[in-house]
Amino acid sequence: QVQLVESGGGLVQPGGSLRLSCAASRSIFSFNAMGWHRQAPGKEREWVASITSGGSTNVADSVKDRFTMSRDNAKNTVTLQMNSLKPEDTAVYYCYALSGIPPRKTWGQGTLVTVSS
Repeated sequence: QVQLVESGGGLVQPGGSLRLSCAASRSIFSFNAMGWHRQAPGKEREWVASITSGGSTNVADSVKDRFTMSRDNAKNTVTLQMNSLKPEDTAVYYCYALSGIPPRKTWGQGTLVTVSS
């Protein structure tokens, strides 16, 4: 069973930046894809960004041009660089890894991001 550990959340002012990391307990090449979802208070969980095993990335329209996803193969880590943060980005951010047949997601424990002045 893979373990995912997120880090990097915290309190930041509007317009600021944060970098979230997700460390996997095994090679990230063993996954079909990895990504991030977020869940704001009182709202449903929404997809934010993903990266495939081939390295292709996608981000949601709501964070396009502000958030960037990347990976460090040697460290089995994916990161989410978040710039120009807005109060509406406040949420718990969850890392996931997609693997298996049929594919299923394994989730991290989540990390809280609060954007407030």
